Amino acid sequence: MPLYEYEHMEGWAKVRRHVADEITLLCDQHHREKTSGLLPLEAVRVANASPFNLQEGASKPYTLHFSGEEALVTVGGNRFSCADQGYGTVMVPLSVDGIPLIGLVVADGHLLLNVVVFNEFNEPVLHIKNNQLYYSTSPWDIQLVGTKLTIREWRSKILIELQFSPPNEIHVLRGRLLCNGVEVLIRPTHVLVTNNSSLISGCSAINCHGGLIIGHHSRPMSGFFGMESVPRYLGDRSAALEFEREHARNG
Repeated sequence: MPLYEYEHMEGWAKVRRHVADEITLLCDQHHREKTSGLLPLEAVRVANASPFNLQEGASKPYTLHFSGEEALVTVGGNRFSCADQGYGTVMVPLSVDGIPLIGLVVADGHLLLNVVVFNEFNEPVLHIKNNQLYYSTSPWDIQLVGTKLTIREWRSKILIELQFSPPNEIHVLRGRLLCNGVEVLIRPTHVLVTNNSSLISGCSAINCHGGLIIGHHSRPMSGFFGMESVPRYLGDRSAALEFEREHARNG
């Protein structure tokens, strides 16, 4: 399962120590079974030596509990909302080159969230497909505390931070969304496309099919902010970050 807990294999109550080689990750079910004695220590040691998710390359899916006839997504303080208008209402708050990085389907009381997060090598590291959450084993750390999911590329370096607020709200709090040489930095109050220093703040879209539409789309998509010609790079972004700092200083 993509939701896990830390387990002292030798039993914290017995050893009273934190040793990395004696700590493993278990889903809540197996954690309860280990604590109650239903799951033998030897079985946990064997699994720890050859973790299932590492062998598979991705976690098993976990179902998120979203529903309703209206949906709200915030991305860096920008709001995207839609209501079921029949025949499967679709909203795409953020799309790059025809790839919906964040998308929603609202139909007949069902709210289906779709998210894909890529790393710097254009490899998907997190997927939410119609409310089914799973992720690859390549990120440095993945943490779920309450309803907040955080994926880190390295120590203190957040790739994405999501806040799930069932039944019908999803908040992208901070991080960066990468795709095909495009970088979208997400801050609590704004979004910055570093490729062309576009800063987007305080926008609201209601019942729009698209939101921030970047790059060429073979099927035309309407949105409140379109950028078809965006330079691509995998390099220096200092100029864009300086532009962002200037914007913050000037209020």
